[in-house]
Amino acid sequence: MFPFFLFQDPTTNVADTGEVVPEEVSFSLIEVIFSGGPIGVVIAVILLLLAVMAVYILIERYLTIKRAGDLDENFMAQIRGFVQTGDVESALALCRQTNTPVARLVAKGLQRIGKPLEDINAAVENVGNLEIFQLEKRLSTLATISGAAPMIGFFGTVTGMILSFMNMAGGDVSTEALAGGIYQALITTAFGLFVGIIAFIGYNSLIASMGRVIFKMEAATVEFMDLLQEPA
Repeated sequence: MFPFFLFQDPTTNVADTGEVVPEEVSFSLIEVIFSGGPIGVVIAVILLLLAVMAVYILIERYLTIKRAGDLDENFMAQIRGFVQTGDVESALALCRQTNTPVARLVAKGLQRIGKPLEDINAAVENVGNLEIFQLEKRLSTLATISGAAPMIGFFGTVTGMILSFMNMAGGDVSTEALAGGIYQALITTAFGLFVGIIAFIGYNSLIASMGRVIFKMEAATVEFMDLLQEPA
């Protein structure tokens, strides 16, 4: 029996004395899923795969964005000191050691020192666009899961109800025959909504975190370009 998910269905039994005695019947989640028939199993497997993908993307993107936002508060001050003393090589070495989007932006600008400011600004912007593209990687998949999972769950609801009505039309109106389709309808809906809600909340949280990283990148770009325009 599945150890974590357990459903209890209160039924009744007639004792020797004629008294109706409640009896509890337990179902595991696996049993409930299989009671929905092949379509219910397929939908449950699809939702399970989407759940695994969503969790993987959430964890991987969270760690990536968190690393991207970890920047030493003194980084730009150190860059300023190196540039003002003309020690561009030390500034580049510091950028290579700090492996973050902000450091890569500044490094690109440092490599263009001596060229027109418009060229430096364009080079930094190009690197910034590439860094944002890397940060957004797989987020569109997460957004798709947040919308698709509930829809797949609702599809299971429809097929479950069709299964129940088909059993009724076939003359089998027993509780067991109807329960299979109804179980499929409810389980797939609940599972689809659960996966969709997790993906939706995770997507918006990651977007908010990425926005903070982009703000740091923009602030560093402005500060670096101002530094290049300061009188020597």
